Amino acid sequence: MTALNRVPSLMARAGTASALTLAAVGGSIVVPGGASEAAAASHATKALSIAASKKGSPYQWGAVGPNRFDCSGLTLYSFKKAGKKLPRTAAQQYNKTRHISAGSRRAGDLVFFHSGGYVYHVGIYAGKGKIWHAPKTGDVVRLQKIWTRSVSYGRVG
Repeated sequence: MTALNRVPSLMARAGTASALTLAAVGGSIVVPGGASEAAAASHATKALSIAASKKGSPYQWGAVGPNRFDCSGLTLYSFKKAGKKLPRTAAQQYNKTRHISAGSRRAGDLVFFHSGGYVYHVGIYAGKGKIWHAPKTGDVVRLQKIWTRSVSYGRVG
């Protein structure tokens, strides 16, 4: 039996356990901001930076870079360069991410735009209510304020 298997039974018997108690028995503690979250944040920060570096690149439906993008092509390209795989479409990316609340969002999270149950657009959250995205035909990759409340947020793990 590993320490990870013992910790729940120890906690059940003790009722509660402090971090020191867990450490003393060789348990692992998952702390917000710990190593796995830090790694995810690092990938997200890199992806955000990569998306920003594509400012002014033309929109082209179905394009995944490096010089032209559609919305999900930009997110796919940015996260791939940052070391994370995403599926191709906005809807597939929505289904692949860990959904989070607006209050939990942070720079580098994905922002999904929807109408009813249909996800039609995606961008990368830049903070302060703005996203980097490839908007539409005739436009370019740019930073823009989120224009609707019909959005959800996802974190690439």
